[in-house]
Amino acid sequence: MLVFSVETSCDETSVCIMNSDKKILSHIVYSQDFHTKHGGVVPELASRAHLEILQTITKNAFNDACKKPGDIDVYSATCGPGLIGGLLIGSTYAKSLSIGSNKPFVPINHLEGHIFSTSYNNDITYPHLSLLVTGGHTQIYLTKNINSIDLIGDTIDDAVGEAFDKVAKLLGLPYPGGKEIEERAKKGDEKKFKLPLPLIKKDNFNFSFSGLKTAVNLTLKKNVINEKIINDMCASFQKCIAEILYFKLKKTTNTLIEDNINITSVSLVGGVANNKYIQSKLFNICKDQNIELMLPIKEMISDNAAMIAWACILKNKKRKNKLLFNPNPRLTINNM
Repeated sequence: MLVFSVETSCDETSVCIMNSDKKILSHIVYSQDFHTKHGGVVPELASRAHLEILQTITKNAFNDACKKPGDIDVYSATCGPGLIGGLLIGSTYAKSLSIGSNKPFVPINHLEGHIFSTSYNNDITYPHLSLLVTGGHTQIYLTKNINSIDLIGDTIDDAVGEAFDKVAKLLGLPYPGGKEIEERAKKGDEKKFKLPLPLIKKDNFNFSFSGLKTAVNLTLKKNVINEKIINDMCASFQKCIAEILYFKLKKTTNTLIEDNINITSVSLVGGVANNKYIQSKLFNICKDQNIELMLPIKEMISDNAAMIAWACILKNKKRKNKLLFNPNPRLTINNM
């Protein structure tokens, strides 16, 4: 089965042509760098940029793959969650190609794209735990099988990626903030500032980051901002984020083990999974519990069409054409 997929849920415009034998014939990700000057993603500008670039990268993808639209067996696109403008553009575009080629269209859940991304390069044993950390989501999922996924932990306010961006803005660092903070943290003292660990003592698996952002803001107002303060705050903030994720993941795995749910592996997925410091901290907790920590291939960590194509191949081999499926900016797992 040859799949053509589109990902336009936020500010990356991406297309992929993938075969069901896992061979990626073409994969293009176009990042909208102009959002940097605005300090965040502007939805209307993101939508226009998707419109401007989709046809060009599609032509390039077919040329790279030495394929034609009629060669594709299934067309797929992210249909939620995400920014509604981008979802409408990407899904409508893929639907149009499917109609023109008389091939089925399959809607894909962006979250499932992330969750299944590690199964592309790893052998997953179920039940399996996934820690999803992105600009819009911080969630823990228990996957019993590819058709049964339970949300067991969620953020009650900001997502972890959003917290990175907001703290970077407070420090006068450019958007996106995650990479900037990670680089600055290498030069800072992570013990300089003591920041709160929200919900750590609560008897649940949920997250909260808005109070942490406020604490950073109040701390900065008490200091004269210079390069050293910026580096120390980046290091302290990154350490705090890693500790929150560490404690919540440890609590989750311990609880599941107590409930006789045998977890042998955990996936760390989403854009924040690129952070090497966070990776190392979570590797340690998993090693202590004899659990394998899995990561997607680099090309599938941030928003991309390859994970959408793979999710389509993994879940939808026998699914019928869903041309009338409407994009949903608040689409949830198991809601398709």
